[in-house]
Amino acid sequence: MSTPTTYLVGVGVKIPMEEKQNKSEEDVLDLTLRPKFWEEYVGQKKTKENLEIIITAAKQRKQIPEHLLFYGNSGLGKTTLAYLVAKEIGSDIKVTSGPAIERAGDLAAILTNLEEGSILFCDEIHRLNRVIEEYLYPAMEDFKLNLILGKGPMARTMEMEIPRFTLIGATTRLALISGPLRSRFGATFGLNFYTLTDIEKILERSARILNTTADRESLKIIAKSSRFTPRTANHLLKRVRDFAQVKGKGEITEEIAQESLRSLEIDGLGLTSADRRILEAIIKKFSGGPVGLQALAATTSEEEDTILDIYEPYLMQLGFIERTPRGRIATKLAFQYLGIRFKDSQCKLL
Repeated sequence: MSTPTTYLVGVGVKIPMEEKQNKSEEDVLDLTLRPKFWEEYVGQKKTKENLEIIITAAKQRKQIPEHLLFYGNSGLGKTTLAYLVAKEIGSDIKVTSGPAIERAGDLAAILTNLEEGSILFCDEIHRLNRVIEEYLYPAMEDFKLNLILGKGPMARTMEMEIPRFTLIGATTRLALISGPLRSRFGATFGLNFYTLTDIEKILERSARILNTTADRESLKIIAKSSRFTPRTANHLLKRVRDFAQVKGKGEITEEIAQESLRSLEIDGLGLTSADRRILEAIIKKFSGGPVGLQALAATTSEEEDTILDIYEPYLMQLGFIERTPRGRIATKLAFQYLGIRFKDSQCKLL
């Protein structure tokens, strides 16, 4: 007789006990800090309002919501929103990712195991194999799966009915999603960087959950170094909490926050040593630019995708670099930040 699976209630989804035990303490903390209720989700006001209308209208019609697509930089809350949508409509949620679905059989196994009205959340959906996309189209439109059995002259097509479901896709690279797939989503929402006020609210809530005492000034310091991103803010809060526990009296003060961020080599703008290395490479090795992504990655020993997804969006948000048809260019603000004299000849590039 098999042992029954024990569940713990996570962020709007049931998590098997054995899975939770296998997660690191950091992963468990991340799950704990995620908003569990719609009202706890701070920021992205317009997206929340539109989602509430879509969900309410679907409930009134007694139908499932349309397929949804979320895009934006890492850590802005795409996964959390998917969990909250599932919780709002009272449905189960199954989580997968684009790279995990390698064959049509993988997709069939996922779709046939869904329950009526379930949410299927696919992270990194831009990395779906194009062949898999072809199988996904009829599943999204008609809730049917057309499988090819056998090979050569003996091959035949089998049509399978699957439960009606809502697909929620998340991506950091919207442009890499094919047009046919993107057009099959009923609504597409872009998540933006958060304001400092919203980040401070998130940090206040997280500090309460972590049973950590932090004054308002210390939270402002952490918020300013958070890159306007909730995930980064929570990670910094946990590191500052550790520092306060070891070097202080367990309370996060303004001095503790500043000292811990200096120890982590994170400045008041949230820039790390890697950010500064990228700026210095553009300015010192390429005379301010323009420089191509491949050359910049080779010079800084960073992966191209890492520069594109992690560093570049925030540096552009600060106005430190600009993209041009010929490559990346460091702005006057970047020169001022590094304390390097801005040459008049650079004005022609901006």
